[in-house]
Amino acid sequence: MELTLQEIVIRLGVATILSGIIGIEREVRQKPAGVRTNALIGLGSAAMSLAGVYAAMSTPATTDVTRIASVVVQGIGFLGAGAIIQSSGSVRGLTTAATMWVVAGIGIACGLGLLQVAMVTALIVLVLLAIFGPIDARLMHDEVLEGEGLFRKLVKGKKKE
Repeated sequence: MELTLQEIVIRLGVATILSGIIGIEREVRQKPAGVRTNALIGLGSAAMSLAGVYAAMSTPATTDVTRIASVVVQGIGFLGAGAIIQSSGSVRGLTTAATMWVVAGIGIACGLGLLQVAMVTALIVLVLLAIFGPIDARLMHDEVLEGEGLFRKLVKGKKKE
């Protein structure tokens, strides 16, 4: 089965849009990996997965699509490690690194044609970041991050001072 140009554009477009929406949440919270970074990670992961699909269609006996996904995950792990900063006894950037990792997964799912999986995953990620972020900050007694949820910033218009 040959993929049409329309199917390719849909897969790449959905990966970029879903990843970009997650990047908007990160951008609003002034985190280092924002819209462009997350959109590029999702798009790149989808493109590499599509390349794996094409390779598997042309030489099915010698190509394993899952190998491409595993290499993408390893590469994103390297980028994520760069996003994690340790200073003064505290570690920052773990959520950013985890977000980059899951955005790569969303891109892989899109590239493989699993658009529903990608959409549900993106929705769960947004809930975790936008709603549970402030709850987590409150539980961890992090006054700097309390109240910085996406809902508060977008709906109530309050900014960190």
